[in-house]
Amino acid sequence: MSPRQKVLIVDDEPDIRELLEITLGRMKLDTFSARNLGEAQALLGRETFDLCLTDMRLPDGTGLELVQHIQQRYPQVPVAMITAYGSLETAINALKAGAFDFLTKPVDLTRLRELVTSALRLPAPGGASTAIDRRLLGESLPMRNLRKQIDKLARSQAPVYISGESGSGKELVARLIHEQGPRAGRPFIPVNCGAIPSELMESEFFGHRKGSFSGAIEDNPGLFQAAHGGTLFLDEVADLPLAMQVKLLRAIQEKAVRAVGGQQETVVDVRILCATHKDLDAEVSAERFRQDLYYRLNVIELRVPPLRERRDDIETLASHVLKRLAAGTGHPAAKLHPQALEALKSYRFPGNVRELENMLERAHTLCENKQIEAGDLRLAEGNCAAEAGVPDLTRIDNLEDYLENVERKLILQALEETRWNRTAAAQRLNLSFRSMRYRLKKLGLD
Repeated sequence: MSPRQKVLIVDDEPDIRELLEITLGRMKLDTFSARNLGEAQALLGRETFDLCLTDMRLPDGTGLELVQHIQQRYPQVPVAMITAYGSLETAINALKAGAFDFLTKPVDLTRLRELVTSALRLPAPGGASTAIDRRLLGESLPMRNLRKQIDKLARSQAPVYISGESGSGKELVARLIHEQGPRAGRPFIPVNCGAIPSELMESEFFGHRKGSFSGAIEDNPGLFQAAHGGTLFLDEVADLPLAMQVKLLRAIQEKAVRAVGGQQETVVDVRILCATHKDLDAEVSAERFRQDLYYRLNVIELRVPPLRERRDDIETLASHVLKRLAAGTGHPAAKLHPQALEALKSYRFPGNVRELENMLERAHTLCENKQIEAGDLRLAEGNCAAEAGVPDLTRIDNLEDYLENVERKLILQALEETRWNRTAAAQRLNLSFRSMRYRLKKLGLD
């Protein structure tokens, strides 16, 4: 028979302590109570705990001080903060300090039980590292730091804003945070915010009831309901129109959504991760993104480094891609000629890992004798120019052809990033749909 798990309860109000003790006792958990910061620190020194629940205001200090104390000395113990209703800034500060999650008073017992169950499922610190190492390749310093941050963030329920350039692997990072945390067995729902037509956004996010609009022939749950208990990953969140940003903010604050045409709100338990290749600070300054939503989403920022900042990983990544391309063919993987590898290492990679994968797939098809030469990579046109940020004029024979080629590359990149949604790609390039359609036809991409 395995020993019962132990929970430390820290609150100066006897009624709150008794409520938490009774509720957790019914969950077959052993509880220890402290009335203040000093008692809590003393208990932590004598006992080994699996979870700590602490009030924010304590007679001799704050719950934030306790979070910091536990983070420094007992990092394996998750801490949940209990705050007064409406003390959002306090809760966010606790999450930034390392708290697992927070509850507001009066305590909702259903929410409390969900939080406790989730916290007790957490792996030990560092326990997810092996799985992350297998999925997130590279031994450069930026990647080692990124893996450590993912491991730490997987032990929290804080909203995370994943910043980084297109193609750098933001969705993979979001998946790893989800898969290494307590929500791993629940849904991970990724959504490209730029690929949903604005008139359908509310229905897509919150669902709709039968007959609520033309074409609504049956009840349909939204993305929030689909992600209940798990993680909702909002990719390209900067593309959300302002009207939808207001509704998203309310759903996050209230932890509840109302379907289009519905009368009742549905409670949802969802962790929000988001990403964009745009500069969200600049979007807020330009008043294209709401500041209040920005603060709710950007509790913790995690930057994914571009490929040019980790050139030492290119060989490892290339070897992995080539092995994957060869898998199932019955033939050995193609090899990179040393000159081809050097060419890759000196290239700027504006499209990051995604561009490297596409480049190697093309070279793998074109190469002879399973040897990829530098010429197979077709890097000559942009190699030096990419680093300098300006075109190499000595290589431009025909300006019209050069500009057409640049236009084609940008349009293809936008289409790939929006999963070939032409409307979303046009919005990303700041083109009207009519102009986009004309360019696709002109370039032979329609």
